[in-house]
Amino acid sequence: MKFNVRTRGDQASNILTQKIKNYLQEFKLDYHEDKPDIVISVGGDGTLLEAFHQYTHRLEETSFVGVHTGHLGFYADWQPDEVEKLVIHIAKTPFKIVEYPLLEVIIRYQGETKSKRFLALNESTVKSTEGSLVMDIEIKGDLFETFRGDGLCISTPSGSTAYNKALGGAILHPSLASIQLAEMASINNRVYRTVGSPLVLPQHHTCIMKPKYDADFQVSVDHLHLVQKQVKAIQYRVAEEKIRFARFRPFPFWKRVKESFIAE
Repeated sequence: MKFNVRTRGDQASNILTQKIKNYLQEFKLDYHEDKPDIVISVGGDGTLLEAFHQYTHRLEETSFVGVHTGHLGFYADWQPDEVEKLVIHIAKTPFKIVEYPLLEVIIRYQGETKSKRFLALNESTVKSTEGSLVMDIEIKGDLFETFRGDGLCISTPSGSTAYNKALGGAILHPSLASIQLAEMASINNRVYRTVGSPLVLPQHHTCIMKPKYDADFQVSVDHLHLVQKQVKAIQYRVAEEKIRFARFRPFPFWKRVKESFIAE
């Protein structure tokens, strides 16, 4: 089995990363940055997001597992003092694959500029670089509403516990192949009217945002922040690809939610 270890970069994470690497090589596993079968993320959820984006081109071949070295990570199953146990599991026992839905983001441009495609594990946000964001929102090809406000957030089920939750969105179980659209401070008057509630779209529904005016936009895809010019439309839907997590022991989703937000 080929493996790679990604570190957050702080001293504690670096030491633990080297320990994991040494242990696995002692078990005759191959360290391979380009084509790993499993990627161990050491740090927090941000570290795992970076690892995910490094390997979006081989999601069918690569699985992920997280070790958290700070605050409890939502995607991290393992504590630093459990590293030896994790290494033995990786080296000696078959692991269960758990798949989570992803968000597909396609940005289309005016003129001859080629469209860009991204995948998000948590969410994508859209904001105007100046003033309010004004967008027509189409669902399944039909105009649903015209949004005016600070911005919009489109999240995956696993990402529904992040920015989406802070915006008042619902927490969705990752077994639901869906995306959620949440508003940031919408303006409602006689000209602009929105439903004023988060929307959950199933797998076969596509959401398209079309700018009402020519403007520059700040589009985020997880931790990536991109300034986009001459945007014609931004398309969102459930991606065909999924992220694969390596599970060596049960860690139910609702237990993660409880431990992240309400456990003492």
